[in-house]
Amino acid sequence: MTASTDYTAQEIIVVAGSKVLEDNKIVFVGTGLPMVASLLAIRTHAPGLIPVFEAGAVGPPLKCGLPLSVGDSKTFTGASYLQGLNAAFELTQRGFADYGFIGGAEVDMYGNLNSTMIGDFPDGYQNPKVRLPGSGGAADMAASCERTILIVPHDKKKFSEKLTYVTSPGHLDGSPNARFNAGMQGKGPYRVITTKGVFDFEEQSKRMRIIHTFPGETVDSIKAATGFELLVAPDVSEFAPPTVEEIRLIREEIDPTGAFVKRA
Repeated sequence: MTASTDYTAQEIIVVAGSKVLEDNKIVFVGTGLPMVASLLAIRTHAPGLIPVFEAGAVGPPLKCGLPLSVGDSKTFTGASYLQGLNAAFELTQRGFADYGFIGGAEVDMYGNLNSTMIGDFPDGYQNPKVRLPGSGGAADMAASCERTILIVPHDKKKFSEKLTYVTSPGHLDGSPNARFNAGMQGKGPYRVITTKGVFDFEEQSKRMRIIHTFPGETVDSIKAATGFELLVAPDVSEFAPPTVEEIRLIREEIDPTGAFVKRA
């Protein structure tokens, strides 16, 4: 299938997110682009992917279409298991969620995520410059899922040296065993997907590093748009553009109304 020359920043994020998800794995899915990416993975290379939603649905086939929230009835239809919010999070705490797929507004070099507020803490908490949607279940997912995949729009203000507020824990301060010592069982952030590329975390320092640049971006252009020093993997490569079929699936079958993936 040939590559498409007509795709948006959100669409390449969805494609990149879908490719991280492996067949026959369990993914705890957040609202929005993670839902679209999970459905794309199921439609392409991971038909055995098992989605879990915060309201309690485990393993729905999602043949009814794209859910608009984690409590949408589409997540319940055909589900293998449905016992509510507490049961969904218990599943992650018992180690049965391979991935947690979440978004945020601000991230630091260790993958700590802010989706609560922008302002001076603590006074800014009650009177923030910007009030964000909040955690929902994202903090629990970040603490307990085996690995997390993060989606963050890429600019210098959003990739911050120090977060205003830590909503969802990443690798904390990057020190050895930091997550274990804080009582968290999951391994923490695995991938960060932005409007400019894909990133992982260096094994020893737990610092974010570039592994794939999106078409039109370079290592230098990504560094220039980041508010902290990024590491660079030794084998950085350019991420392949979305294919015509991937874009068709997103636009015509998965999110035809543009509920989460906005049209150009």
